This record gives sequence, C-alpha cells and structure tokens, in this order.
Amino acid sequence: MTPASSSAQSMVLLGRVLAPYGVKGWVKVEPFSESPETLRLISEWRLGKGDPSGAWLAVHVAESAEHSGNIVARFDGCLDRDAALEFRGMGIAVAKDKLPPVKPGEFYLADLVGLEVVNAQGEGLGQIASLFSNGAHEILRVERDGKERLLPFVPAIVQNVDVQAGVVRVDWQSDW
Repeated sequence: MTPASSSAQSMVLLGRVLAPYGVKGWVKVEPFSESPETLRLISEWRLGKGDPSGAWLAVHVAESAEHSGNIVARFDGCLDRDAALEFRGMGIAVAKDKLPPVKPGEFYLADLVGLEVVNAQGEGLGQIASLFSNGAHEILRVERDGKERLLPFVPAIVQNVDVQAGVVRVDWQSDW
C-alpha cells in the first residue's frame, strides 16, 4: 500500500469499504456501479476519504469475490481484522483509463461533473458540481452564482444527457 494522488478528472469513485469481513484481512465493499464485476476486474484501487480530488492510498487487490450483491476483497499486506478495520468507510476510486469503454449513448456518472444543466424553457440552472446517492437514486448537485440546488437523477426529471455537447436537459423550473 502506497500513498498516491490523482486529479479528479482521472479518478472515478466506484464504491466504498463498509467494514472488515472475517478475521483474515478481508473487507466488505459496496459497489456503486450497476455491474460489481467492473470493480473486481481492476486489481489496483485507490482508497481515501472524501471525493476523488483528495489524497488516495494505492492498494493492490490480492483477492476478491462477489458476495450477496456486494464484494469482499483482500489487499496485499492486509492480513488481519485490525488492519482491515483501518479501511472502514473509505471510498474506492479507480483510474478512469482502467475502466471499460462505454457504449454509444452510455456514460459514467463521473462524466457528468462540469456539464451545464438547462431546463425545458432553455434557462441555464448551473453546472453539475458533484453527484451523490440518497439510497434511492443519484442526486445532481448543481451550482450557480454561489448557490446550490439538488436535482434527482431520475427519468421524470432528467430528459436528456449529452456528454459530447456538455449539456444535461431537465424538467425543472428555475425558481424551484
């Protein structure tokens, strides 16, 4: 395990460590992607607190397996429960260039950060500063002129995402 740092543009947050799993240094991981297998295919993860723009610890995944919709993993050098406990609550990010390419019309949620949000009336609502999950769905945190608004990332609100054009079209009034 070695310290590492990467820019926000090159890292994608894909999960978080929930807790130790067993007594032999394994951790239980909550994957954020629809396909937990994506995270398992990558052998080097970055662990850290906060968002992908912060300092991250590079770890090599020695072993991993799917378990009840989550992942269990063991890192090189992590040999017991006490060592695994140090990773509890840490985010898991990977270098974006290590992820499989997206299909046409698809995107990674991390690709939305920085895009302009425009409503059906053509009014600019701001730029996407970040995304987070409320448990039911993702939330877009949109900033403009020092103000913040939170929009649910659901089909009833998000009408169109055009990553190439840098625009997300939403059904959301400017005074909401």
